[in-house]
Amino acid sequence: MFPQRLTDGYQAFLQGRFEKERERYRHLAERGQQPEILVIGCCDSRVSPEVIFDAGPGELFVVRNVANLVPPYEPDTDSYHGTSAAIEFAVNGLQVKHIVVLGHASCGGIRSFYDSAKPLSAGDFIGKWMSQIQPAAERLDLKGPDDASNLRRLELAVVEHSLRNLMTFPGIRRRVEAGELELHGTYFGVATGLLFIRDPQTGEFSPCVEMQ
Repeated sequence: MFPQRLTDGYQAFLQGRFEKERERYRHLAERGQQPEILVIGCCDSRVSPEVIFDAGPGELFVVRNVANLVPPYEPDTDSYHGTSAAIEFAVNGLQVKHIVVLGHASCGGIRSFYDSAKPLSAGDFIGKWMSQIQPAAERLDLKGPDDASNLRRLELAVVEHSLRNLMTFPGIRRRVEAGELELHGTYFGVATGLLFIRDPQTGEFSPCVEMQ
């Protein structure tokens, strides 16, 4: 049976947001999407980019996967490249002007890597996916006893890692160097609601705005 929560939510959408923005949806259907921002976020249900940035339909092109990871540019491998394909479409097809990597606190995927957790299944898709961050982890000294601090540092390092991998895409590097595209690193505190933005010059993350 289809979840009642979704049926109720859809009914509320029809009577609320869709009714108020009917003309906008019609415009998007006729002329297509033209978002200027690509957000690469985690599939964690607590970290929805559209909610965090209060975005309307057509404003954000969103790619979500475990731990907001961007694989390096590897067109010659036989693997499927869902994230890379979406990035390619956003950059080369939609010509977005900004790419935002949205990391977050309490990331389960990163925690599983940090804890060297046992596979959830025989195939261990999560473990293989998360193994991509091994180079980022090796650049940190995570031998201290403070797990909370270590995890936060690793979560931030994964944002940096994804930004670094974005620049391995020739189309992205070309547009960044031409001043046509900007890359941004961000980090969301699930419990606090605070959004931190990475300074591209120093690599430091600072609050986007002060909490009221």
